[in-house]
Amino acid sequence: MEEETASLSTLVIPLLKGVIYREGNERLWGDLLNLHPQARDYISVLGLELVLDEAEGYAFLKSRPESADPGVTPLPRLIARRSLSFPVSLLLALLRKKLAEFDAGGDDTRLVLSREEIVELLRVFLPDSSNETRIVDQIENHINKIVELGFLRRLKTSSGPASFEVRRILKAFVDAQWLADFDQRLADYQAQCSGVEGRAEDTAND
Repeated sequence: MEEETASLSTLVIPLLKGVIYREGNERLWGDLLNLHPQARDYISVLGLELVLDEAEGYAFLKSRPESADPGVTPLPRLIARRSLSFPVSLLLALLRKKLAEFDAGGDDTRLVLSREEIVELLRVFLPDSSNETRIVDQIENHINKIVELGFLRRLKTSSGPASFEVRRILKAFVDAQWLADFDQRLADYQAQCSGVEGRAEDTAND
């Protein structure tokens, strides 16, 4: 029993720190597959749920939905909600759509995009600007944020342009239903961008 508790501890601690991937961590992944029922019980007392996708090879923790029963006192959140800007949210959706197209088109499991390809994905949806360098710098900041969130992995290259792997965990955060509504969301976003641009022009003309 003590040995199992120790194994659970060495498994749960990495999960509390972030995502566990099968790739590059085969031993820990094997422990997770063997002990995931016990791990679910172990972390449930903390108000957390284990999300495990064996096919895609990742696992992470998320906060359990709060009870609708007013008599149940909600637990403090261990995993904070993150507020994302419109451009970051849009780029995540564009990457998710790119991943869906990639999966439909071949047998390879790793979607790798260059920095320029990612910049172009978002660039076409932003208002025109005479300061192209500033726009690219802003998109670079959005890319860095997505790397920080764990949905992109920067690949090491000795030469040539920077490239990134789109992590498949993105599928767990941008689901199929959200993707089905993507065109409408894009239209809403572009309308918002146009409104912001229009207000800026009105201000400049006053």
